[in-house]
Amino acid sequence: MKKKKRSIGKSNSFHYTLMVLPGYIWLFLFSIVPMVGIVMAFQDYNPSKGWFGSKWVGLKWFEYLWVIPDAKRALWNTLVIAVSKVILNIIVPLIFALLLNEVKNMKFKKTVQTIVYLPHFVSWVILANIISNILGSNGIFNTVRTALGMDKLLLMTIPETFKGLVIGTDVWKEFGYNAVIYLAALTGISPNLYEAAAIDGAGRWKRMWHITLPGLIPTVVLLCTLAMGNVLNAGFDQVFNMYNQLVMETGDILDTYVYRVGITNMQFSLATAAGLFKSVVSFVLVVVSYTLAYKFADYSIF
Repeated sequence: MKKKKRSIGKSNSFHYTLMVLPGYIWLFLFSIVPMVGIVMAFQDYNPSKGWFGSKWVGLKWFEYLWVIPDAKRALWNTLVIAVSKVILNIIVPLIFALLLNEVKNMKFKKTVQTIVYLPHFVSWVILANIISNILGSNGIFNTVRTALGMDKLLLMTIPETFKGLVIGTDVWKEFGYNAVIYLAALTGISPNLYEAAAIDGAGRWKRMWHITLPGLIPTVVLLCTLAMGNVLNAGFDQVFNMYNQLVMETGDILDTYVYRVGITNMQFSLATAAGLFKSVVSFVLVVVSYTLAYKFADYSIF
């Protein structure tokens, strides 16, 4: 009987391995194999000569990144946009979840949650076109301004307003989805705590401050930790579909810079160096944030 149990266990293990094998193959082909191309960041890469025939130049392209004005501008724009997104995509969903949690009408609560949840599933290709139509010369925004006797204002062509537009639309798109995490965490807080606080005379605000918020701290720490890896990820899909030549000064980020330099201008080594720099910094930030969360909040992801 024991031998039979062991054989069954081995058989199940083999079947599970076969089940995940396509995933491992996909990961290897599209995530591991392409990493060989990292060597282009240390070469004066020539497509005709390939990886093994191109001249090795060491850290030349990394040093070049700190000299080119466009690269430094893209790095600064990336930091401003990405950090703002990280902060607001934690604060806004938290506030929304706390407010929605206070709603007692379950039908209204579920309706609102569904409405704000839907934009997450719409791609930036579609949303960027919708936003462009709304804010365009003949869009709703300028139609209303014209009706009120004001001049037309093309927000998507003004460098000073483009950053705020990118950050605001991203928060609007994602806050409903991100709030689901907080709402799920709220269900883990014992109702007995609220009942005991109410008996002791604590009002709604005090119950939120002393029970709800402390109960959400582990979730907030986890999301902050995971968000640290996105400090240099300002959202290629969004910016690429929304920006234009008029807002390049404030809208160009590292991802769009890598695309423009590497694909359009065919400067493969420079683009690879910029992409590798971003990946290394993001990896370091993830490790640091995980260490800090474990040390000061006694919270571990795994």
